[in-house]
Amino acid sequence: MQWTGKLIGGLLGMALGPWGALAGLAIGHQYDIKAAAGRDALPPGDQFFFSTFRLMGHVAKADGRVTEREIEAARAVMRSLRLNAAQVRLAIAQFTLGKQRQFDLQEEMARLRAACRLHPELLHVFMEIQLRFALSGSDMTPAARARVARAAALLGIPPALLMRLEAALRGGPAAPGGGGLDRNTRTAAAYRALEVDPSVTNEELTRAYRRLMSRHHPDKLKANGLPDSMLEHAKQRTQAVREAYELLREQRGFS
Repeated sequence: MQWTGKLIGGLLGMALGPWGALAGLAIGHQYDIKAAAGRDALPPGDQFFFSTFRLMGHVAKADGRVTEREIEAARAVMRSLRLNAAQVRLAIAQFTLGKQRQFDLQEEMARLRAACRLHPELLHVFMEIQLRFALSGSDMTPAARARVARAAALLGIPPALLMRLEAALRGGPAAPGGGGLDRNTRTAAAYRALEVDPSVTNEELTRAYRRLMSRHHPDKLKANGLPDSMLEHAKQRTQAVREAYELLREQRGFS
């Protein structure tokens, strides 16, 4: 953790009394965050990978202990991303770091945001992975939700967008395609997958589909720095979006 800015800010502020010291500490803390983001900066793909599993560990520890269900949810994410043995070991190590009391979420998200500053769409993918984990691990307990929401806020992702991402993922990647679900359930899941309301026009539906396909296109995300280990998530989301659109287009009767 960085302390230089807080120390200098506090000393300077003391000249103005207790309130000045507090103000100096606050200003110095912001300096430290910016300094940390630029210090020992990792390539975007590496930072994305490390932050992914560190935040998962932090969210899992939100209720004070990590449950077997949360451990299995973390391993399920690793399997779904098709990590090799070395990557799994590295992911577990980062997960363990995130569980520690001294883990600094603000600094971690500052580093990730700086690494992805040229490609903010990577942050959407990052939060989708976190939501998948939190929903599977604890069905988003209040404590877990608070940590996920704080991470999203630190990354500049507004609450409304986070809610849409959660709604899309709650539908399940296979929901639009059927799997024994009734027509109304599949239709509702398809609208959630496309992040739109049933009241949208056909043109708006198509625009939403194209926007999401562009956002999650694996080749585009890889070119923008998404590590190869995370591309499987992008492929799954692309497939879910395509299936949802095809279902709704068929129901609405347009081509």
